[in-house]
Amino acid sequence: MTRAPVRTATRRRFDVTGVVQGVGFRPFVHRLAVELGLSGFVGNDASAVFVEVEGRGTTVAEFARRLVADAPPLALVTGVSAAAVPVTYEPGFRIVPSLNGDGARTLVPADVATCAACLAELFDPEDRRYRHPFITCTDCGPRFTIIRDLPYDRPATTMAGFELCAPCAREYADAGDRRFHAQPVACHDCGPTLWFEHGPTRVEGSDTAIAAAQHALASGEIVAIKGIGGYHLACRADDAAAIERLRARKARDQKPFALLARDVAAVRRLVKLDDAELRVLTGPARPIVLLERRADAPVADNVAPGNPLLGVLLPYSPLHHLLLAPGTGAPVLDVLVLTSANVSDEPLCFDDIDAATRLPQLCDALLTHDRPIHVACDDSVVRVLDGAELPIRRSRGYAPLPVPLGRSLPTTLAVGAELKNTCCLIDGDNAFCSAHVGDMGNLETLRAFDRAAEQLTTLHGVRPRVVAADKHPAYLTRRWAEARAGAAGEARLELVQHHHAHVVSLLAEHRALGRPVIGVAFDGTGYGDDAAVWGGEVLVVGTDVRTYRRAGHLRPVRLPGGDAAVRNPCRMALAYLCDAGLEWSEDLPPVAACAPAERRAVRSQLGSGTGTVSCTSIGRLFDAVSALLGVRQRIGFEAQAAIELEHVAAGATAAPPCSAPPVRFAVDADCVLDHRPVTRALVAGLRAGVRVDVLALAFHEAVAAAVTEAVVQVATATGIRTVGLTGGVFQNVLLARQCLAGLRAIGLEVLVHRTVPPNDGGLALGQAVIAALAAERE
Repeated sequence: MTRAPVRTATRRRFDVTGVVQGVGFRPFVHRLAVELGLSGFVGNDASAVFVEVEGRGTTVAEFARRLVADAPPLALVTGVSAAAVPVTYEPGFRIVPSLNGDGARTLVPADVATCAACLAELFDPEDRRYRHPFITCTDCGPRFTIIRDLPYDRPATTMAGFELCAPCAREYADAGDRRFHAQPVACHDCGPTLWFEHGPTRVEGSDTAIAAAQHALASGEIVAIKGIGGYHLACRADDAAAIERLRARKARDQKPFALLARDVAAVRRLVKLDDAELRVLTGPARPIVLLERRADAPVADNVAPGNPLLGVLLPYSPLHHLLLAPGTGAPVLDVLVLTSANVSDEPLCFDDIDAATRLPQLCDALLTHDRPIHVACDDSVVRVLDGAELPIRRSRGYAPLPVPLGRSLPTTLAVGAELKNTCCLIDGDNAFCSAHVGDMGNLETLRAFDRAAEQLTTLHGVRPRVVAADKHPAYLTRRWAEARAGAAGEARLELVQHHHAHVVSLLAEHRALGRPVIGVAFDGTGYGDDAAVWGGEVLVVGTDVRTYRRAGHLRPVRLPGGDAAVRNPCRMALAYLCDAGLEWSEDLPPVAACAPAERRAVRSQLGSGTGTVSCTSIGRLFDAVSALLGVRQRIGFEAQAAIELEHVAAGATAAPPCSAPPVRFAVDADCVLDHRPVTRALVAGLRAGVRVDVLALAFHEAVAAAVTEAVVQVATATGIRTVGLTGGVFQNVLLARQCLAGLRAIGLEVLVHRTVPPNDGGLALGQAVIAALAAERE
């Protein structure tokens, strides 16, 4: 209980900014103040948590220290301002109503996996929330996907329509309760309801609906499940026929599916798992983690055809836990295929009206509920590199947590790239990246992008002064940015070179803006300053990150037929063979894979230049080598050939010596990486009978050695000692490890991505920073 007022008291006001709403911060402040015997109040406004405390000066100082040191686990305090205010001698400490206001807004928390305390209650028959599919507290549950506006209070969430019952209301008002001011709090009596639909049949009641879904899944049916950020499609992981039906309905022929496993024990039956991977897998974000598959993994081969990795995630919602747990009398599976409910290249289905139209073609049955989803948020995907996360897709569990920039910049909206799209908003000294939107190939995805951009700007209550886009003249995102800047009137449009944005995104996430860096930007496609396709770039970015210098690049080849070469790596291999002066002999896999008419068409394009463009992309070289070694000639999804080449190389074992020449690039005085010696050595190796896995590994080693040689050349000329590895090619963990080892061995500091993806999913961050700095200095 709060002590009587102290007549020699001091009173101070604190304004706490950061991720401090929706994470139990006000209840924490209340408990701390009561524990220390301080009087005063705490509340939310749109920009901060505001606190006034009164008591002895030493106690107030202790409160100030613990306000940050003991903050709730999900809080992210970015700033605390303090000021003396008049003493009131008012007794007691209370939570006051939230205030609306103008100015900067507080940060929005990400969705968080079910905490241990809620999980214990979920399976405790004596608890009143036993088997409640929407159990949550101040430490877990949906946040970003249910928030409509700030400040974060129940009326501003999609829980507004669920009136608290008397017991939930008491918990909500009890400062000693774990659900004190937990906005999504609910129970069986007052919360959202769950039901199951199978054709005209509707099954209501949580346990009966879950049991019906378990029966349907066990019998080989595809069930759509409404989650936290959208709908999923689920089926048995060991039923090849069910998975083939799922592939046909999603038009997803070969791309791997993710697996939802009941617990860590179930995960260990699927994949190999080290301590670092376990930490990421079980963290509060609960991403999909790409892990090495066990040979005896109890899943059908067509879950991830030809892929030694499996994408695995653990349950992150109460409904997931219940679906994989016994208790209903229905058959229980401990592993399910779990994939987004959409046709390939379409956005995630999350709206109930949209679901009524799209889901019947995708599923046999539906397990759903009546809590609205305000923001679509797909599952995040990560790999583990050097014991830490390497983001592949940053979405649920991470978005919209800020990237602190360390300095305030003009309000800027960046629209990202065409593939793996996200947008990014700079507001003050933070950058906010949206959840994953997808590939901008159709009207539906463009509408999803429009929603994501609108949601970011609305939630932060800002109008961008600057709109940034990629320089590529044909990008839908660029056209959207041009229209947005024109409609906004005063907003200026900034066009940013693709690989420059990649390098600056890496600097921004490391709070290294202004530090000179040698940026190695390797990817599949980026529009170059010369209108060519870039993607094997060595850039120098100095203290002024608005500008860059192209210090080196891969030797260009002609890209025959544009996208046709991307979809058919065998055609890309023909281009590299031609550039290396090698005949298209039919003993070479890509030559044999192309029909005579196709070869004639490619030869004509390369000879005349018609239908070709100059290309320096390392991504296309990986495709060509994959085809040359007979790994993959045609692709069914982006980067498939390069991904499979990495897997082949990662499985390489020692080979006996042979007479084939070593595989290495030539790097000239202009820092041009000449791939022709590589192509010739690989062909010689094939003809000498060297195993494909050995050649694939030798190619990776050659790329890493060329990176080191090129960086040393640039570092010697510039004196720069920091290197950044960015671009989608550095999702390749084998290559990234080799580059890290080579560069660190010569004493260079190496930056890799830990917050935003190296692929185009991180591009908007770099675009936003470059454009904001350009606007600031005009």
